[in-house]
Amino acid sequence: MSSFGRRVHRQLVDSKYLPLPANAGYFFPTMALKGTPLDFAKKRVRIRHNISAPLGVVLLLPLVVIFIVIRFIQVPSNGILLPSRSRLPEIRAINDTIDAPFVVGCQVPDTSRPRANAVLVILARNKEINGVIDSMKSVERHFNRWFHYPYLFLNDVEFNSTFKATVLNYTESKVEFGVIEKELWDFPSWADQEEVKESIALQGDAAIMYGGMESYHHMCRFYSGKFYKHPMLAKYDWYWRVEPDVKYFCDITYDPFLYMEEKGKVYGFTIFIKELVDTVPNLFRFASGYRRSHNITSQGLWEVFLQKDSEGNEEGPKTSSVDDQFRIPEPEIIDPEAMNGEKYNLCHFWSNFEIAKLDFFRSKEYNDFFEMLDRSGGFWNERWGDAPVHSLAAGIFLAPSQVHYFRDIGYRHTTIQHCPGNAPRKQLPRTPYIRDPKNKKDLEEDRYWDHWDIDRENGVGCRCRCDTDIIDVEVNDGTCLPSWVDSVGGWA
Repeated sequence: MSSFGRRVHRQLVDSKYLPLPANAGYFFPTMALKGTPLDFAKKRVRIRHNISAPLGVVLLLPLVVIFIVIRFIQVPSNGILLPSRSRLPEIRAINDTIDAPFVVGCQVPDTSRPRANAVLVILARNKEINGVIDSMKSVERHFNRWFHYPYLFLNDVEFNSTFKATVLNYTESKVEFGVIEKELWDFPSWADQEEVKESIALQGDAAIMYGGMESYHHMCRFYSGKFYKHPMLAKYDWYWRVEPDVKYFCDITYDPFLYMEEKGKVYGFTIFIKELVDTVPNLFRFASGYRRSHNITSQGLWEVFLQKDSEGNEEGPKTSSVDDQFRIPEPEIIDPEAMNGEKYNLCHFWSNFEIAKLDFFRSKEYNDFFEMLDRSGGFWNERWGDAPVHSLAAGIFLAPSQVHYFRDIGYRHTTIQHCPGNAPRKQLPRTPYIRDPKNKKDLEEDRYWDHWDIDRENGVGCRCRCDTDIIDVEVNDGTCLPSWVDSVGGWA
């Protein structure tokens, strides 16, 4: 028995709560209480020479510690201490009649099938080489080491030899490098260049995010309506956009391009959030006006981008009843941000990750839509991003069944991430991915991914290991996921 135990035992004996047997060793015999159990619990015992505590507290403290360990900490099979399932946000199942994960959990990658006619596109500058390498390592580790899709790097200037040589060292896939010609990158010749510069400068003065950066305006306009016209993309049917400095959390053990083809999908996303209102003050006016002027009937996706009233209904034109003619009309309150009674909820598919069919962007309908937006001057007078442009175009031209939520793909860019829970009972052993077995850093990075997260109810991911410094966007205040879920049948 410890010295502390002996002190407690001796004080119990001295207080007559515990009789000392004749052969008194330092063991706890059966306690013979004299008085009530409460008296027993209140009895103070000396822990140290100047510290005492009620006996009940002393006896209960170990039980409390054990409860906390069991309740809040779990040790999975990989030996890594993790928060228990009860501390993690609940994962809600989504109705899968219209859209469902292509694969739940892991499968052995099927590399025997012919590849889709697809490419991974990275728009980058020479100085972004470190961020590019981080993204490539993540894509290769979690997906492309099995499927070997080609990369196409684009820049508005030539890539230098260092950039090219470094990139080629991080993949076994085919790699191409292209320059974006001025007619695809620069603002149109018919635009007033002085007005362009002044508008961008004013946005910088107003502290609009990236509003004062001319290069950012060029990039947004290029991805909104020009990238698919680049001659080096002409031979491809599908593209997967990859940004510098992105991170993937889960293994993607299937070919998303083939599943998109087979399921009749056109556009795929993994994060659905709200845009900054001061970047797109008039974008919705033009998009809504285009839809009405061309008499385009919604197929169910347009409503995803409409702000709902307090009862959860889309705000829109009010219908009249017979009784209305007998009512005294109330003064009309005009919402300056509304179009024909509809108001933009600022939701958009975050397009720095998107997998899409290029024919959607190449279509006459999409290009007419983009040309209308371009003529409005919003790409420089305001700071329209390609994400809301792509999203509102999808809302106009596509049905929910043509859009896919890659819920199983864990993804992070800057401080926003989506990371699904791992699918229960659908995890498979992982094959190491080590570029250089002699490189200690490569070995450490690969060992990190050997310890994936615990599986979770309604999880759909494969061997995901999520970052824990930020909350998943699915349960964040800025998420638009409920609007998407409503369009595909609601929560299951």
